[in-house]
Amino acid sequence: MTYLVTDNCIKCKYMDCVEVCPVDCFYEGENMLVIHPDECIDCGVCEPECPADAIKPDTEPGLDNWLKVNTEFAEKWPNIIAKGEQPGDAEKFDGEKGKFEKYFSAEPGEGN
Repeated sequence: MTYLVTDNCIKCKYMDCVEVCPVDCFYEGENMLVIHPDECIDCGVCEPECPADAIKPDTEPGLDNWLKVNTEFAEKWPNIIAKGEQPGDAEKFDGEKGKFEKYFSAEPGEGN
């Protein structure tokens, strides 16, 4: 099992999860984070830290596409090991449906 970042992270990118990850397996895109499935040790400490409820175990049904997204972009985006600034309008997008189709950016974030 691994944990995955799903679409509610898009345009929210709170980053509380980054601070608690013991293995630094988060990677930063322009408007979301992903978890590297091969680096995640399945500890689960990140899941309850996400205010947007965007982190899910891969054992939940319907997450096959998110496994692909997390795997692909963890290889392309920079590693992030410290919490950064969340977008100023994050709360406006929290809980919105269909964010991947509307807002997903394949561009990398800054990392740290």
